[in-house]
Amino acid sequence: MEFLTYITENALVLIPALLILGEIIKGIEAIPNKFIPLLLLPFGIIGSMALCGWTITGAIQGVLVTGCAVYGNQIVKQLKKTE
Repeated sequence: MEFLTYITENALVLIPALLILGEIIKGIEAIPNKFIPLLLLPFGIIGSMALCGWTITGAIQGVLVTGCAVYGNQIVKQLKKTE
């Protein structure tokens, strides 16, 4: 996974945390699944900035870890399909 080379080691811990948070949000019936990535983004950015510093780089790391969490979730879902 070459895209992981762009994420700092400090921010890597957020990927599984965002996956878990996404599953929790998915269990809330009032929130449609299509909005889960949008809801995860602020958590990823704030979490990353808390770990990496309150800079633009920290915000970019947040976008990257959120993208990895959502992309990873989609890969797993697509691989489970039997069509």
